[in-house]
Amino acid sequence: MSEQKIKCVIWDLDNTIWDGILIEDKDVKLKQEAVETIKELDKRGILQSISSKNNFDDAKAKLEEFGIWEIFIYPKINWNSKSEAVGEIAKNINIGIDTLAFVDDQPFEREEVAFGHPEVLCIDSADISKITEMERMVPTFITSDSANRRNMYQTDIVRNEVEQEFTGTKEEFLKTLDMKLALRHAQVSDIQRMEELTVRTHQLNSTGYIYSYDDLTRLMESDEYELIVAGLDDKYGTYGMIGMALIKKEEKKWELELLLMSCRVVSKGVGNIFMNHIINTAREKGVRFTAKFVPSDRNRVMYITYKFNGFSEAGEKDGVTILEADLSYERKIPGYVTLDLEKGV
Repeated sequence: MSEQKIKCVIWDLDNTIWDGILIEDKDVKLKQEAVETIKELDKRGILQSISSKNNFDDAKAKLEEFGIWEIFIYPKINWNSKSEAVGEIAKNINIGIDTLAFVDDQPFEREEVAFGHPEVLCIDSADISKITEMERMVPTFITSDSANRRNMYQTDIVRNEVEQEFTGTKEEFLKTLDMKLALRHAQVSDIQRMEELTVRTHQLNSTGYIYSYDDLTRLMESDEYELIVAGLDDKYGTYGMIGMALIKKEEKKWELELLLMSCRVVSKGVGNIFMNHIINTAREKGVRFTAKFVPSDRNRVMYITYKFNGFSEAGEKDGVTILEADLSYERKIPGYVTLDLEKGV
């Protein structure tokens, strides 16, 4: 079993969040320990969804009556298998299946999910009171971004719905978002969120290395390294801090030791923009520009991003691939994003 921190808890309803079976008795009673757990996880930035075999409208109405419907994203309330629902939720949120937990009172349902997705943490609803104490449910820090995570994902849902109805090209849609990508030097107040990013981000992560609070503090204070953080906003609201880069700067060469971007912005093209700004800056300084890449079963997209942006393999050492950028040309920054650059970035 993977020991990834849990990013999303998927809840059954009948005899789990409430006592009783809704289709048999409309007067089901909310379990207080369940709602307390749900609200505590929400405060920690752990997303929550539903997989329940029920009539959608009835279940939604009951959750609205209890005042907790808005907490759940991408709920799957239907008569399909729960393993199918779990897979769909992971895909909708765009997170690894091994970062999901599933809570249900029925052994059959837990076993069905475990068979289809062995990486999912399956929890008996009898153990609801223990959930908030589980190590995988306890983040190292609760940052402003993590506390606001559900709201940011709900805003993403609105964006996605608008995009689905949009009839133009992808770039034309991105232009309508009025995106602003802010790049600046990392500050002490950013360190907790940066550590969280290294722990949570796997797809758009060049090395998969996890940096502790102390590691990041040391690197930020070093004259040899530069830490840049990226924030993104658009007309719908903020995405929060969505990326970071760690650059080792020598006199004649810069090396990108880490580049990562949140999976929430993978479709917005800002990872390319962040990378290409750094490449262009190195080109202006007249230095070689290389990047470390550690392949995994998840970060293939990052490798493709490097290749697409003019990197070629220059060597390998201890399982680390060294990529070097072609600096013979300037990368163009697309017009659908406004770059907000702190001096010196």
